[in-house]
Amino acid sequence: MSGFGHDTWWLVAGKAIAVFGFLVLTVLAAILLERKLLGRMQMRYGPNRVGPHGLLQSLADGIKLALKEGIVPAGVERPVYLLAPIISTIPAITAFAFIPFGPQVSVLGHRTPLQMTDLPVAVLFILALSSIGVYGIVLAGWSSGSTYPLLGGVRSTAQVISYEVAMGLSFATVFLYAGTMSTSAIVSAQHGVWYVFLLLPSFLVYLISMVGETNRAPFDLPEAEGELVAGFHTEYSSLEFAMFYLAEYINMTTVSALAATLFFGGWHAPWPVNMWAGANSGWWPLLWFTAKVWGFLFVYFWLRATLPRLRYDQFMALGWKILIPVSLMWTMIAAVIRTARDQGYAHWTAALAVSSLAVAAVLLLSLRMPYGALSTRRLERELREWARRNAVAGAGFPTPPLPGEGLPRPQPATVTKEDADG
Repeated sequence: MSGFGHDTWWLVAGKAIAVFGFLVLTVLAAILLERKLLGRMQMRYGPNRVGPHGLLQSLADGIKLALKEGIVPAGVERPVYLLAPIISTIPAITAFAFIPFGPQVSVLGHRTPLQMTDLPVAVLFILALSSIGVYGIVLAGWSSGSTYPLLGGVRSTAQVISYEVAMGLSFATVFLYAGTMSTSAIVSAQHGVWYVFLLLPSFLVYLISMVGETNRAPFDLPEAEGELVAGFHTEYSSLEFAMFYLAEYINMTTVSALAATLFFGGWHAPWPVNMWAGANSGWWPLLWFTAKVWGFLFVYFWLRATLPRLRYDQFMALGWKILIPVSLMWTMIAAVIRTARDQGYAHWTAALAVSSLAVAAVLLLSLRMPYGALSTRRLERELREWARRNAVAGAGFPTPPLPGEGLPRPQPATVTKEDADG
């Protein structure tokens, strides 16, 4: 923390421009690479027309959105409608100010860390900014004056409440063993061993939560095309729609950078590169950090290409019935081992590693239960039985029962006096 707050004004401005440029270029490259990877994974070509090998497709799409006419539907809450994309975009960009890109370097004779700023509670500040960004989605759905965007905004609210609890619990064990909430200090604490090896359950919970937090497939329920047309941004076009798109990919980059910072050593070089003496000095750490971020972005693309969208009840059950209980159990185990370490227990590292593997195995087995063949067959039996009873009862619109509800029982037919006389 002592290395921050001493930069000249032009160095601060240069860092801000560099971070913004890094995010915009990452978004442009991520959109293009995602489309190309999805094409290859699905046995088809991706973008290959605009520019050499389609490399200018993202730029062309951005220009097209900027030149399109902005249509504001009648009946919207205009101030909120126009502010919603801004509320989503600004916190996504601001959160990256607390991400460390590398150690101290020399810029025109000035020693400065490759990070804009830091706080004693930087990780919590990033979590708070991600929560503020969701207000943009909620307000966009509400202000549009349309049913489907409103449903998408409500879904996003429930989604964030569910998965931010699990995400916060995954941070707790990192704070326990790093002894700080500062991002730069957490990276320094992983100089010997990365936390992904010691705190594997926390990393798995965070990995699932960050996909749910950013509304990406298979958790893209706020913008599910099948039932919500396009979700919360159905009524948006032109630059307003582009800002939502930009915010989504910047959020993906931010949570990926946070995963690299908290669990993969931040800018520290991976093995065996770290055996080179100069791997963690100078500008080289910027390369290792960028590679880790792109590794997590590839996970996003891979999930979108391979997994179908979850049902809403499955998605909420995953957060409340699996991730949060497992996170609570793991946090208590990690706290006990940390206490034993403070009391002088010599084998705390081995105990933590073994406990981490055991809890991670429990988590992975728990993930299979709601989506396995046995659960699917049970659901199919319940739906067939419901359909049979519904047909017998002569009920109206065939709405399946909600989770936890019993199947409707057929009601006996009633005969009125008019029917009997007729």
